[in-house]
Amino acid sequence: MTDNRQTITISILDKDYQISCPAEQAASLQSSAHELDQRMRNIKKEGGIIGVERIAVMAALNTTHELLEQQKNHSRYQDSVNDYVNRLKDRVDTALGDDAQLELPTD
Repeated sequence: MTDNRQTITISILDKDYQISCPAEQAASLQSSAHELDQRMRNIKKEGGIIGVERIAVMAALNTTHELLEQQKNHSRYQDSVNDYVNRLKDRVDTALGDDAQLELPTD
């Protein structure tokens, strides 16, 4: 099995980092690094927070909070879809009647 890895350079707050990753994930990692860089720059600019470590912690907390909110929203949406499907099933059952089940021939 060939390990198709690629080393890419990402830049966060004007500091370059060499990262090795599977080649097929390189573009996604670059995109993620760009997003992180933008978030950290905004935190530094808006919050007056000094120190890369503190800025990174704030970015991680904000990102984790957003992820958890998205998971809650997804769960609520999934529950809503399940409820809707169950209501549709109940309506179909009612429309067919309780005794309208198909019986297979016993030949």
